[in-house]
Amino acid sequence: MATFPPGEAAPARSASADLKVLCDRLLAGPSATRVLEDWSRERGLAPASGLVAHAVAGPDRPASPAMRARLKVPPDALVRYRRVRLACGALVLSEADNWYVPDRLTRDMNRMLETSEVPFGRVVHALAPSRQTLALRLLPGAGRPESVGPDDPLFAIEALLLRQDGLPLCEVAEIYAGAVLGRASS
Repeated sequence: MATFPPGEAAPARSASADLKVLCDRLLAGPSATRVLEDWSRERGLAPASGLVAHAVAGPDRPASPAMRARLKVPPDALVRYRRVRLACGALVLSEADNWYVPDRLTRDMNRMLETSEVPFGRVVHALAPSRQTLALRLLPGAGRPESVGPDDPLFAIEALLLRQDGLPLCEVAEIYAGAVLGRASS
């Protein structure tokens, strides 16, 4: 994987090729946070700082019975909800809904998720999780990535983040925006 000095972007490729590479990396990577941080550095989007998870205010969204089944928790188990915008500098790369099982995390991890802007993947990194993709959907903007604006949705991913023993830590629903391609709107 090639990297480029801070402030120097990767050589130009087509937006369609970039979109495919990013989707492939997200599907293969153990953490969307790690993939997006690497991607952002390579693209020169914000080389000095990592991703920040800005909380999005709104109503709590309880886990559905299907989510609880995928998370392997009983109906009365606590599942917390966190909605964030993952930003790299001023660019919002994605918006994510995250349902996680606090009993499967350490006290410090739970505190960080409740009080900080640290992305989930970085918070749970010490658990060496893996990611299991449930679905990837290309959205209308993906059909014309060369003309998509930075806030336009490109694709959506639903995934589980699993502990090493296979027990799910969280389920996430992510929508990635045109800003991940590092292009200004046309």
